[in-house]
Amino acid sequence: MRKGALGFILTLLTLFLSHTSALTGTAAAAPAAPPVPSLLNDLRQGGYILYIRHGEANVGEDAANLDFKDCSTQRNLSPDAKQKAAEWGAALRRLQIPVARPVLASPFCRTMETAALAFGQEQVQPDPFWVKVYRLSGKAGPAEQQATLAELVTVLEKVPPAGTNQVIVAHSFPEGLGLGDIPNLGTVIIKPNGPGKGYEIVGRVSPGDLQNLMK
Repeated sequence: MRKGALGFILTLLTLFLSHTSALTGTAAAAPAAPPVPSLLNDLRQGGYILYIRHGEANVGEDAANLDFKDCSTQRNLSPDAKQKAAEWGAALRRLQIPVARPVLASPFCRTMETAALAFGQEQVQPDPFWVKVYRLSGKAGPAEQQATLAELVTVLEKVPPAGTNQVIVAHSFPEGLGLGDIPNLGTVIIKPNGPGKGYEIVGRVSPGDLQNLMK
């Protein structure tokens, strides 16, 4: 097994040791750390959203006339990012963490490819909502920003099908908005509380966490 996959597995075993943040962003008191088996059991039983930012995309540029069907008009994944995306999916399978089908992804080439490398092209479905999140980083005015963030709540409070976790591959957010800044291939673990009840961020897995755990 590659080191990247091993690091992700170890990180999943400790992700619930991080603080729990309410939807409002107010930090809650950290709960006592449960035993490792219960951490895995929670994910294996489903009910979470794994929101991952696409891998490093430093090949090409996002053109003014960007076409979702033409990757030459977009920034695309680096070779290293492609390898790490495949390792991310392999780690979930090794841990037997159930993933709902289809996996949802923003329609950009870099997000679709990240998801396809992790789970298989046939398992991925483009979701145009995440283009609105992309626009939050500089293109959305105040009214559009407010509408997108309100819609985000309705998306992230939706509970996945019983016994599964929903994977979403999309974009980072501006600092202080939505899920906040997310590094390339960083993952936010979300517990949806159901329609009208909001959601909680229960953990974050970053590339830096992986590096520290592999030392």
